[in-house]
Formats: sequence, C-alpha cells, structure tokens
Amino acid sequence: MDTTELTISALDSLSAIAATGWDACACPEAVEGHPVDPFTTHRFLSALETSGSVGPRTGWEPHHLVLRSAGEAVAVMPLYAKSHSQGEYVFDHAWADALERAGGRYYPKLQSAVPFTPVTGRRFLTKPGWETAGRAALTEAMVGIAADNRLSSAHVTFCTEDEAAAGEAMGLLRRTTHQYHWENRGYAGFDAFLADLASRKRKAIRKERAEAQAFGGTIRRLTGDDIRPEHWDAFWNFYQDTGSRKWGQPYLTRAFFDRVHETMRDDVLLVLAERGGRPVAGALNFIGRDTLFGRYWGAIEDHPYLHFECCYYQAIDHAIETGLSRVEAGAQGDHKLARGYLPVATHSLHWIAEPRFREAVARYLAEERHAVGEDIGALADIGPFRKDRPGA
Repeated sequence: MDTTELTISALDSLSAIAATGWDACACPEAVEGHPVDPFTTHRFLSALETSGSVGPRTGWEPHHLVLRSAGEAVAVMPLYAKSHSQGEYVFDHAWADALERAGGRYYPKLQSAVPFTPVTGRRFLTKPGWETAGRAALTEAMVGIAADNRLSSAHVTFCTEDEAAAGEAMGLLRRTTHQYHWENRGYAGFDAFLADLASRKRKAIRKERAEAQAFGGTIRRLTGDDIRPEHWDAFWNFYQDTGSRKWGQPYLTRAFFDRVHETMRDDVLLVLAERGGRPVAGALNFIGRDTLFGRYWGAIEDHPYLHFECCYYQAIDHAIETGLSRVEAGAQGDHKLARGYLPVATHSLHWIAEPRFREAVARYLAEERHAVGEDIGALADIGPFRKDRPGA
C-alpha cells in the first residue's frame, strides 16, 4: 500500500467516475453474484441521480468523495449537501431547531448516506487493505469540506458498527438507534420458523396469513426478467399512494423505477397481490448477498393483513427458500416485533462545528444510547419467540 501519492476529490455526479472504479471500492466481493449491499453500488446511486430523485433541486446535492492512489480509486464515499433532513431516518430535526433558536444556522449540512434508504452498510467504501487509511482520509476530507464552507455539521448515517467505532476513535460523535430484523436460524420452511414462536404468537400469524391470502386473488414473487414494465406501472401507483400519505410527496421519481428495471432487476424481489387480473398491492425488496432488504409497500385496495403478508411473511418465505440469513424490514414499526422481527442496534456518526452545541449533542447522545440499549433489551424480552427454544 503506497500512501505517498494519495489524492482526494469531490464529484458532483456519479457519472464522473467509472462504475468499475466505484464498485471496486463499494462492492469488491460482487465479481459474481449479488453484492453484500446493493444500495452503495454505482448502478443504484446513479439511478437516483439520472432519474432526478436526487440532485440540487431535491435538497440532496452530490459531493461524492474519491480517494486515489497513483490515480486509482482506493476509497469512495457517497456524500451529499443537504438543505433539509428529509429522507434520512436518523432524525436530527430537534438539533436543527435548537441551533436555530440559539441564532445559528443548521442547513446546509453534509450527509454521507444512501438517500431514502435506512439500511445499514459501509459508508467508508474502501478496497480491501485500505480500510484504515481510507477511513481516515475520507473522514478528514468530509470534515474539511464542512469546516471550510462553514457548515454546521457532517453526518454518516446507517454505517456499520466497525465504522462507528473507528469514527468515534477519530473524534466523531456516535449515535445508536434501532430497527427490526428477522434472522434465519436455518429454517427448513415457514412452519419451522413458526415452531420457534410462543403458541399464541404462532396462532396469530397463521390467522393473519390465512385472512390475508383470502383477499380474493393471488400473491406472486417476481425477480429478474419476470418483472415487466407494467408491473412497475402498478407499483408506481402503490408507491405514490404510500408516499403522499407518509411524506406528503414521494421521494422517488417514476424514472427511478425504470432505471432500476434496466440495471438492477436481478437485484429486485417484487411481491404483487393481484385480484381480478390486476395488481392491487405490492412490496419492493432488494436482494443482497446474504440479506433481503424490504423497502416500499403500497396498495390501491384495503384488505386485512395484506400489508403484513406482502411485506413480512412473503419476505421470510423468500429468505428461507433462497438461503438468505436475514430480512431487514426498514425503519421504525414496533408492530414488526410480533411477527418475528427483533430489535437490532443501528449506528451513525456526527461532526458538529460549534463547540457548545457539540457538547450539548454529545450529552444527549450518551443518554440516548443508554435508553436505546435498555429498549432493545426490553423489546427482545417481550418478543414472540419461545423462551425455551435452543439458543434463546
């Protein structure tokens, strides 16, 4: 490793770096098969940009970092200048309010994240062997850009636990939150998973599945070339309905789904509920090497428990059938606990420019970490699994 010829630059578009160069850092394991994390691949982040889902007019302005050694990319970081805190899922609105009440300015800020995607993954994307030097250089560059431009803060959200520990050692503030994941314990089928649950929870899930599947139609799981343009037309309607109710305005454009179809359909699992010859509900998942990532759900008809069936139980079925180790069902949602999804800690890193504000945030984060740890323990204790199951 030669660190004498290192240079770092910021790119205002993924088009400024070849996909092979970016992916050699983002997913070096994906020479064959699925990447561990499909969301940091060049094709996913580019789909966001070329579709107009991110860009200066959306409040997500790309400034991706590229560290090069002798002209070759050895570390990269997805990085955005943000004019708001929407689409992040690690909520800092209270921080923004506090700083602005004190006469400061919180926005713009820097954000290393995958837009609209609360999925844990590497944010300091390095070639193997460049982890330590790459993380240090990317951190220095991110903080330097924020400081040089008098920005209030820089944030790295949904990073890995190892990255969180390394960032904390470099002086960044560490935040812990949680979400719900399902773990595959080598189940032979869905009934084997149910056998791990307490009797009352097992009966409740069987009842939910029976009622959902009696909605008057069929449920299909589609991936790769089985997904056709008309399926995306249907899912776009579902996504718009959910987006308008949750966020006021959907984050993703229609063109994003076309780009995903062109470049990522082998990385997609689309669950569609069809009745009377037309899709009436659906859930979009992305497939990683070892994980199924649940992302979006929507419906144009309301049927009991169809949401749980399409989003959670079909995902579990697919993970068991294909040998995936886990299902990550996205941010928030305590209702996931009763359906076999247990709380898991998630991590982020934060740099705050103003010293007194930084001290206040640091105190808050210490208290929050303690509370989150207690919450995770308590939620796991009241989870649906039998207390006498092996390994419990």
